Amino acid sequence: MQSSYAERFQRDMGCTEPEWLGWLPAAVGTNAWQLLGSSAKVEIGSGCLDLRWAVQPPRVIALMRMPVLRVDFAFDGLDAEQRYAFMKRFDLYMQRGGG
Repeated sequence: MQSSYAERFQRDMGCTEPEWLGWLPAAVGTNAWQLLGSSAKVEIGSGCLDLRWAVQPPRVIALMRMPVLRVDFAFDGLDAEQRYAFMKRFDLYMQRGGG
């Protein structure tokens, strides 16, 4: 998790679009949201977060192939503390690990 989040940033997620869409409802929590094709709008208090994503070519490392989904985050009407509070939960729900 980061210590702060800009109003706009981009991430490469190591997942397929169906995986992303399966995780998204839990990640946004009780915030109302609407799916619009390859984008979503999340209402957060009096502000919002616009998410846009696009499938990218897989990342290849030796014989391993990892899916890549490029996601653009654009907050509107939220201060740094509100962005941090939302992303803290979002990142926790999107986090995947091995063991």
